[in-house]
Amino acid sequence: MNSILKIDRPIIFFDLETTGTDITNDRIVEIAVLKINPDGTQEKKVRRLNPTISIPAEAAKVHGITDEDVKDAPTFSNMAGSLSKYFENCDLAGYNLIKYDIPLLVEEFLRAGAKIPFDENTKIIDAMKIFYKQEPRNLPAALQFYCGEEHTEAHAALADVEATKKVLLAQIEKYQLQPTTEELHNFCSDDKTMIDYAQKFIRNEQGTIVFNFGKNKGLPVKNDPMYLQWMLGADFPRHTKHIIKQILQNKLS
Repeated sequence: MNSILKIDRPIIFFDLETTGTDITNDRIVEIAVLKINPDGTQEKKVRRLNPTISIPAEAAKVHGITDEDVKDAPTFSNMAGSLSKYFENCDLAGYNLIKYDIPLLVEEFLRAGAKIPFDENTKIIDAMKIFYKQEPRNLPAALQFYCGEEHTEAHAALADVEATKKVLLAQIEKYQLQPTTEELHNFCSDDKTMIDYAQKFIRNEQGTIVFNFGKNKGLPVKNDPMYLQWMLGADFPRHTKHIIKQILQNKLS
């Protein structure tokens, strides 16, 4: 079934379990990856991490991971360099990764002072985007709808990764989607080129970076450098601020 997906470079399906849903302040407690190479070979990895902050009871109820479970685990900073290298030159796939997993992972890389291993040229395939456009539900319902399977291990990171891969491959067949990473990325992107993973900036049809929120939505970012300076001091994700600095230093246009 993997032959349905046509790729010209490795693609990584990944899922995070975290201390919460705030992409700016919450931390990763478990990461699972499934890398598929163009030759069809696969690699699976799962690692628990010490988030260096307490795991709230509400989060532990969701994924079953407690402070005790990760007290002796490595921190993200311990693994940031090797993880960054592992993700280099790969495209990405997952479930709700555009709004959640990627922004939170990027925050962790920046917090650790590590290189961000993907950029606006990285192809991103979000099975949730495809699902919500066709059959708006959640991952367990998607697995049942597309594959006729019960998702008995929901919120176990590796089980979620496996379920997402099955759902995506079934979606490609059901909707006769073009199975290349380029076409699937375009389907998931809503014709927007993201600049930062919080989607505060995008490129318009002319290729100009514009604001994607607030009073300046749709306006070129270079029209209002004072607003960019204000954003640097406000409560925005680290990756958004990283992009702002690049814009202000004329390293990104």
